[in-house]
This record gives sequence, structure tokens and C-alpha cells, in this order.
Amino acid sequence: MSEREYFACVGQRPGMFVGKTSFHTLTSFLTGYDQHAVRHGGTGLAGWHEWLVARRGHDCNHAWPGQVLHIALPDGWESMWDLSPEGEQRAIDVLFQLLDEFAAERESQRQHGEPGNLTS
Repeated sequence: MSEREYFACVGQRPGMFVGKTSFHTLTSFLTGYDQHAVRHGGTGLAGWHEWLVARRGHDCNHAWPGQVLHIALPDGWESMWDLSPEGEQRAIDVLFQLLDEFAAERESQRQHGEPGNLTS
């Protein structure tokens, strides 16, 4: 199973992976995924934050979950810990859409032997 396929599985049935589904639990799960991959010689989510910043068009002091929220909820949010039900679902949907695009670009670059810089 490719990384892209794995992310799609998580996105289709997130409750199987994190129990009570929320943006926070999913970003925590993905952070754990990233750390495990890196610890065992994989790339994990290397380049993900930079890709999100490039996608958004500018940076701020937020880590990647905040970058996703900026894209998903451009009108802002009060607390990522207390999103409205609609905001929560929108953030989750956008998270997995962005992960799919990121993974697709990374797969394409690997297939074409391009360097791993996804920010260009």
C-alpha cells in the first residue's frame, strides 16, 4: 500500500484509526505517523509544512495543523480545540484532500527522479 493509499484509508474511516474523530486527534495521529516513519528511515511528512505554506501563499507562526486550518477556514477560528461541528468536518475534509495532493505530487516526483522539494 502506498502512502497515498494509506492516507486515503485513514480519511475514509478515521474512527477506525483514532476513535472519536476530530481534527485534533487526526493531526496527532499524523504527527505520530510522521515520527514513526522518520525514526525507521522513512520520509514521513517531510516537506509537508513547506508545501502547505507554498499552497497557502504565505507563512505564519502556526505548525502544519494551523496551516491546514488557515486553508480550510480562511475566515479564522477561535480555537482548534473547539471548532464548530461544521468547521471540524470542513477541516478534516480539507486535511485529507491536501494530504492526497501532497502525496500525489511526491509520488510523481519520485517516479520522475526529481529531487524531493515539494515547495516549488
